[in-house]
Amino acid sequence: MSKFPMTVEGNARLQAELDQLIKVDRENIKKAIAEARALGDLKENAEYHAAKEKQGHIEGRIGELQNKLANAQIIDTKKLNGSKVLFGATVTIFDMQKDISITYKIVGEDEAAASKEKISYNSPLAKALIGKEVGEEVVVKAPKGDLQYEIEDVIFN
Repeated sequence: MSKFPMTVEGNARLQAELDQLIKVDRENIKKAIAEARALGDLKENAEYHAAKEKQGHIEGRIGELQNKLANAQIIDTKKLNGSKVLFGATVTIFDMQKDISITYKIVGEDEAAASKEKISYNSPLAKALIGKEVGEEVVVKAPKGDLQYEIEDVIFN
């Protein structure tokens, strides 16, 4: 199976979530199931069924996180440098249609959050930017038409 890039910060966040699920949430749900079992008939025990359903969600998320972490290629963006846009770069681009500058950091899929100015390396914009340098123009194909940007700055932090 191929590896997927992830920043050190993204890896730490997913690992913290996994630890919380395994050490706290899983143990709490075990207790809730035991308490619900003690109430009697399991066929008509709503608390038991709710706890079992929650257990299924927790176990599913644990499996998902373990898979993502096992297949992650952790990239320390602080060790990167250069003038080309790469995974982990913080890129300032000039939006030629809106006449404004925007800054995004190119991160892994699970780290992406446009509201935090982080975009996935798989997004159309990131795909258009990767491999380009300061001063180059990029065109992103969008449903509403082509979007044009100029790369103003590339930093790694």
